[in-house]
Amino acid sequence: MVFWIANLLGLGVAYLLGSLPTGYLAGRLLRGIDIRRHGSGSTGATNVLRAVGKGPALLVLAVDALKGAAAVGLAVWLQPRVQGFAPAAPFDPALWLPWAVCLYGLAALLGHSRSVWLNFTGGKSAATGLGVLLAMSWPVGLGAAAAFATVLALSRIVSLGSMLAAATAIGLVCALEQPLPYRLLVIAGGLYVVWLHRTNIARLRAGTEPRLGRGGENRRSPDR
Repeated sequence: MVFWIANLLGLGVAYLLGSLPTGYLAGRLLRGIDIRRHGSGSTGATNVLRAVGKGPALLVLAVDALKGAAAVGLAVWLQPRVQGFAPAAPFDPALWLPWAVCLYGLAALLGHSRSVWLNFTGGKSAATGLGVLLAMSWPVGLGAAAAFATVLALSRIVSLGSMLAAATAIGLVCALEQPLPYRLLVIAGGLYVVWLHRTNIARLRAGTEPRLGRGGENRRSPDR
């Protein structure tokens, strides 16, 4: 029982880590604005860039990625400490660790996009997802980051880069030798990130998605 209670508490902490509203705080503290009422309505780094500035956006990007990495780190740190309370055989605590990483990572993604501090609104979990990937499997994380950087350099469209980075991560985690829970996490997390970009997809199809350096969205979008 102690083992499962500890992991439930750990999942709660992972969610709270992800839910830290860094973009919202940047808008409030630096400009006195609710960033959810500007641009796309997202609290992510891209909207911070448009509404607050480059420096705060880079800081938000870094902190959001660290939130995801911290959630994975929490799973790795906690499991050996509660292993002595694990259920009896045939349960194998060593086999549980990848599943814990999977669940804690998903909790952080959910926390970022549905923050309890912001009435369950938030960002699109791309940066937090990158942090999870880098902490969980750095080759997959670096591959996704490279895909994002390449697409951004060519198109100047952040949403397109984020979605193709998610697709790249799914392809890499399936192609490389990774535990099943990691593959499930990346597939579920990648599809979730794409789903959060659904209004961006509509704007891409309409040719109205804004590009970096060419002005932002003038009206709030229902997409968060």
